[in-house]
Amino acid sequence: MSLAEYVRILGRGPGRARSLTQVEAYRAMTLMLSDDAPPEAVGAILMLMRMKGETADEIAGFAQAAQDALRAGPAADLDWPSYAAGRTRGAPWFLHAAQSIAQGGTRVLLHGWNGPDTRVRAGLKTLGIPYCTTLDDAASALDLGCIAYLPLETIHPRLFALLNLREILGLRSCVNTVCRMLNPGRAAASVQGVFHPSYRLLQADAARLLGWKALTVIKGGGGEFERHPAKTVEAFGLRQGQPWQNSVPPLVDEIARLQDYDGPLAPVDAPFTRAMIAGTIELVHDTLAGTGPTARLKDMA
Repeated sequence: MSLAEYVRILGRGPGRARSLTQVEAYRAMTLMLSDDAPPEAVGAILMLMRMKGETADEIAGFAQAAQDALRAGPAADLDWPSYAAGRTRGAPWFLHAAQSIAQGGTRVLLHGWNGPDTRVRAGLKTLGIPYCTTLDDAASALDLGCIAYLPLETIHPRLFALLNLREILGLRSCVNTVCRMLNPGRAAASVQGVFHPSYRLLQADAARLLGWKALTVIKGGGGEFERHPAKTVEAFGLRQGQPWQNSVPPLVDEIARLQDYDGPLAPVDAPFTRAMIAGTIELVHDTLAGTGPTARLKDMA
């Protein structure tokens, strides 16, 4: 099928249009990632999906196609996507949490793109987290220190081009969600932050369709996986491959906004930021414990 066929499925009009199946979404994304994909059809599909709202089957199919188009990355224990723009977030304190998890021996693979917000990548340099432009470099970094960061634009330029269509279309598309589901290290556990709460269950359902073992999705700081320590956090995801949700109580009694803590990442001297990091670490440990006996997705063959 050509992309025109998928445009017709999505855009036939009231009573005739429908969502894509997981298989159809996989085939459509495979075509969209090709070098000769008609840009008009790509834009039509993304905007039609935005108008109707994405389904878990569509996100799972798109994400699997995007992953299959990427050479297998370094084996990771924990997938940590970072794709927020940061307008309502302070400094990226979650990087401290990721580094702490890695220091305990868990292989943490961060990946992302944050648009004009440079604070995440600057924070990598501050904390000494390796910024790796190739999968091979990331494998070496994980072997050496159990943590690495992969920039989307260098490891998956075609997917990055789809993500960057926001600059042309003027609207967010489902590609933002697909990037969060990319999981280049095929980790059995993933932690994800969203800005819009409605996406928490969508990503959890898509992860179940993809056969993931453990996932925690929260409305985090500016859209990152970063726990607000003064608020109740509603978490959704998977534990041992089954749907899961939990309500996590506040850790501190303080009225504050994350953007109030936009100072340098080191040292960590404010009780609020210490609680933010500790609370994020706690959620990560709970996620890792939910993988069950299987450590990595690649071992499930």
